[in-house]
Amino acid sequence: MAEISATDAKNKFGQVLEMAQAGPVRIQKNGRDVAVVLSPEQYAALQAVNGTPKVRPAIEELMTRSLERRKSLYEALAR
Repeated sequence: MAEISATDAKNKFGQVLEMAQAGPVRIQKNGRDVAVVLSPEQYAALQAVNGTPKVRPAIEELMTRSLERRKSLYEALAR
């Protein structure tokens, strides 16, 4: 991952945008990470991964069917 100081990122913002097309760019201030610049494609890929369910679809389907079958029981317990 490319690294650049916050001052350089400010002064060379166009270059940072070009660098982000090749891969994430880490921006550092006083030796610590403060931001990461990503291309739109990299951001979309990250969003797609985060949007996928954490539970396998088959298990999710079983949970949904169970809730539907036992809906009256759950409602009675909630009262």
